[in-house]
Amino acid sequence: MRVIRYYEHGGPEVLTVEKVPDPVPGDGQLVVGVEAVGVNFIETQLRSGTAPFPSPVPRAPHGDVVGRVVWAGPGTHRFAVGDRLAAWGVDDAYADLVLVDEARAVPVPDDVPAPVATALASTAQVAAGVLSVGRLASGDTVLVHAAAGAIGHLVTQLARLRGAGRVIGAVGSPVKADFVREHGADAVVDYSRPDWPDRVREVTGGSGVDLVLDSVEGAVFAPSLALLKPLGRLVYYGFAGASGEAGRVALTDLLGLKTVVGTALDAWLAAAPEEAANTQRELTELVRDGRLRVAVHAVLPLEEAARAHRLIEDRRQLGRVVLVP
Repeated sequence: MRVIRYYEHGGPEVLTVEKVPDPVPGDGQLVVGVEAVGVNFIETQLRSGTAPFPSPVPRAPHGDVVGRVVWAGPGTHRFAVGDRLAAWGVDDAYADLVLVDEARAVPVPDDVPAPVATALASTAQVAAGVLSVGRLASGDTVLVHAAAGAIGHLVTQLARLRGAGRVIGAVGSPVKADFVREHGADAVVDYSRPDWPDRVREVTGGSGVDLVLDSVEGAVFAPSLALLKPLGRLVYYGFAGASGEAGRVALTDLLGLKTVVGTALDAWLAAAPEEAANTQRELTELVRDGRLRVAVHAVLPLEEAARAHRLIEDRRQLGRVVLVP
């Protein structure tokens, strides 16, 4: 079988295709024949060595995998050979066959196209989780950073479905504005412009926002905190815009009754397993009936993994970038 790996940090060109033996499942593991792999932004940072935590090499990209079980190892009980699933955080994910921990997999209906179903592995779960952690209330004004991204365009829609009064999408390029509006935003601001906080204030009549969902960090973090109303919440869940020093604020910036909370998918799943399981079933139905639309920007052959990374690094994608064997 084929797998994509790299042996040094660098540009997308360091990704190489290798032939390796087929995987063998251990206890609690499944071997899955890959239909599609969702490519996540963090993997471009790990590959380039710019992630805010160590990323030793050699390594292989992780990803969100959709496929069918071809071999069930000992100790598995939720899935059998032939079952279709989506799994997140899969090691050696850019491959023909992958090893999946059964605990990190969810069922996928046959009628959901594989590129779309990659969102059910992590991006839709992350989107739902940040809204839960942010305690979205009916009528809230919500600011969504990176609103055109693989997670952002889902957050925007889910905020609307869950009762947000106004959703403001923040993007890094004005060419993404129409896409974000088509996916539920009432207004769009360009955070590459220095006056973007003033634009948010204009949209809200000067009142600010109840909830900020920040997967960008860097230079947008402190201005976003300043935009919160009293009792407003900022949910931090990514660092796509961070370069060098992380965004910082003084504790005194919180004295206006403002809350900052950080979250990650595994943390939310561990803290609220019953809610997460119910949410996963809800997300699957929302995707099936078209109320939650998963935008797929590009579907590329496995051997074009470098091209997929370039699309993401160039900040050109609208929604999801997917590889297929």
